[in-house]
Amino acid sequence: MGERENKSKLLRTVGVIGIALVALNSTIGSGIFTLPSIVLEQAGSASPWLFLLVGISIITIVLTFGRLSSFFTDSGGPVLYTKEAFGPLVGFSTGWILYISRATAFAANSNALALYLGSLVPWFSMGSGRVTLITSICLLLTWVNYIGIKDGIKMLLFFTVIKLLPVLILIIMGLQYIPIEFFTKASLPQMNGIGPTVLIIIYAFVGFEGATFISGESKKPQSSMPSAIAKTSLFVCLFYFFIMMVYVSVVPSETNNVGALVSLGETLLGPSGLIIITLAAIFSIGGNLGAIMLAVPRLTLALAEQNLLPKWFGKIHKKYSTPGNSILFLGLLSLIFALSGSFVYLVIASSLTRLLAYITSISALPFIEKKADQKTLDNSYKLPGGYLIPIIALVICIWITFQSNLDAWILTVGLLLFGLILFFLARRDNKIID
Repeated sequence: MGERENKSKLLRTVGVIGIALVALNSTIGSGIFTLPSIVLEQAGSASPWLFLLVGISIITIVLTFGRLSSFFTDSGGPVLYTKEAFGPLVGFSTGWILYISRATAFAANSNALALYLGSLVPWFSMGSGRVTLITSICLLLTWVNYIGIKDGIKMLLFFTVIKLLPVLILIIMGLQYIPIEFFTKASLPQMNGIGPTVLIIIYAFVGFEGATFISGESKKPQSSMPSAIAKTSLFVCLFYFFIMMVYVSVVPSETNNVGALVSLGETLLGPSGLIIITLAAIFSIGGNLGAIMLAVPRLTLALAEQNLLPKWFGKIHKKYSTPGNSILFLGLLSLIFALSGSFVYLVIASSLTRLLAYITSISALPFIEKKADQKTLDNSYKLPGGYLIPIIALVICIWITFQSNLDAWILTVGLLLFGLILFFLARRDNKIID
C-alpha cells in the first residue's frame, strides 16, 4: 500500500537473514530456559507434544501476519494493519497493548535473569539481591539506549550463536536418552483444564511480530518479511519440541526446578554444564532485554509521530538523537512491573496483551484486502485455502485469550484505559480530524 513520508529517514539495509534474526531473538528469550519445568509440572510426559501443538497453532498466526505484512512497506506492523482497517482508535489500542506486552515481557525476563544468576550466586534471586539486580538492569539498559546504542544484525547474530549453540549441543547429546516409547506410546495432553498451561507456553512462541516493526528498514519487505517470519517460526517450533523431548527424558522429576535447562545441562555435562547453560541463558535473556529496550521505544515514537500519543513521546534528544522520553518511560514502566510481579504472572499478562493484538490484526485482513489495488493484491503473499488459515488462527487466539485469569484481564484493561487517556489527550492537543 502507499508509502507514507519516512520521518526518521530510515535506510533499507535489512535482508531476509536480518529479519529472521530479529524474529528469532524477539521470540527466544527466557521462555525456553525457564518454562519447561513449569509445563512439565502441569502436563507431565505430554509436555513436548503440547509444545508442538501450540507451535503449529502459532504458525497459522504467523502465516496470517505474513499475508498482512505483504501489503505494507513502512514500519509499524500491527499498528499499520489495524489503523488501515479500523481507524486511529483501534490502531492506537493495538500499538499500545503491544507496547504493554513488551514492557511486561521485559519485566518477566528480568525476573528470569535473577533466577538464573541466583543459581550461581543465590543472593541475586531473592530479597535485596533481586531488587538490586533488576533495578541495575533497567537503569543500565535505559541509560545505554538513551545516550545512543550501535545495534545491528552482526550483534544479533552474536547473541543468536551464544544462546542457541549450547542448547543444540544438549539436544544432540540427549537424543540417545529418548525412549522409543516416546513415539510409539505417545501421551497426548488432556484437553480438560489445559487452557492456563497453553497460555504459559504461548509466551515461548510470541514475539515474531517484532520483526514487522522494522519493515521500513527492510529490503523488499513485502516479499522478504512473510518468508523470513514463517521459516523462523517453524525452526522455533521444532527447536522447542526437541529440547522438551530431551528434558522430559533426561532430567529426573525430583530435580525439576524453575532453572529447567540448567538442570539438563548439569545432568548431561556435569558441573561445567550448569555454568555453560546458565551463561547461555544469561546471554539469551540479556540480548532479549536489550532488543526490547532498543526497539519498543520506537513504537511510542511512531504513535506520537502519527498524533496518536502526546508529542512528549515523540521528542528526539538534541545531543543523542534518540527518542529519550520514550526510552525513559519504558524503563520506568518495566522496572515497576518487574519489581511488583512474579515470572509466571508477568508471562500470562504479556501473553494476553499480545493475543489481543493478534486478534485485531487478523480481523483486519479482509478490510485491507478490500482496500488494496489489483497490483498490490497480485504481488501479495498468498495463503493456501483463502481465509481458512486466518480463521483457524483467529479461533485459536480467541480460545487461548479466554483462558486468562481475572487478574490478567484487570491489569490489561486498566493499562489499556490508561493508554486511551493518553490517546484522547493527543487528539485534543493536536486537534485531529478523523
